[in-house]
Amino acid sequence: MDIGPDSTAPPADEQAAGLRAELEARTQELEALRSELDETNRGVLALYAELDTQAQQLRQATELKSRFLAYMSHEFRTPIAAILSLSRLLLDRVDGPLTAEQEKQVGFIQSTISEFGEMVDDLLDLAKVEAGRVEISPEWFELVDLFSALRGMFKPVLINPDVTLVFEEPKGSSRLYTDDKKLSQILRNFISNALKFTLKGEVRVSAVQNGDESITFAVADTGIGIAREFHHAIFQDFAQIDSPIQKRLRGTGLGLSLSKRLAELLGGSVALQSELGQGSTFSVTVPLQLPTGGPVAEERVS
Repeated sequence: MDIGPDSTAPPADEQAAGLRAELEARTQELEALRSELDETNRGVLALYAELDTQAQQLRQATELKSRFLAYMSHEFRTPIAAILSLSRLLLDRVDGPLTAEQEKQVGFIQSTISEFGEMVDDLLDLAKVEAGRVEISPEWFELVDLFSALRGMFKPVLINPDVTLVFEEPKGSSRLYTDDKKLSQILRNFISNALKFTLKGEVRVSAVQNGDESITFAVADTGIGIAREFHHAIFQDFAQIDSPIQKRLRGTGLGLSLSKRLAELLGGSVALQSELGQGSTFSVTVPLQLPTGGPVAEERVS
């Protein structure tokens, strides 16, 4: 008995129709996916365009802020200088004697305007940094000369007999090729802070050469110290530490932030070691020789 074609199998026409229908469905799905992908791409492009616009607006806002700070800082300097000059004339008795109370009040005016002047200087320096108007000018100099200049600079302000400022003999290389003015500014900020927040003991300045052709300057004090929870923010703009002595000795909170940016311009970095009540050590590490013709030596601050 012969077995004929499977009577249960669909005819060839029906199979072809089914394949066409399945192919059409897959094609529609592919078109839908392609359309969805195109829509996603358009969304991504729109997002990139928005981000670019926001970045441009942020750059413009930063530039305007820097210009405003620079302009206002320059404008403030004239009246500050005038008030300082007048207060000095009064304290020198150029126009006649002062009573004890008058001398006290004029001294208060002089100290307040001096603090204001320091604040303006910090703001102006920060504005220059953000506006890219600070240039690095490296040259060779002796460490002993740097320490000698700093020692002479701080000698008149050592008014607390319970605090001693010590400069250790530098260990390692005696010469550096970097911007000595920027390095001096960093160390001045560190020393000023140390003297301000050290009521008794010493502030010790040292310099030690490292094995990687760099040198680390450290300013260690026996002051109030800084709690660990504040370490991450201490080099940020306008950072202030919550303590009784901090509330009594207010500043701009810009000096350490500025020091960090200047150190980076010199190809280096800053660091902090401190415990509350156990003093602090602020340090800056810079190359012994700033690369000439490299990106750090050539760039303006940005």
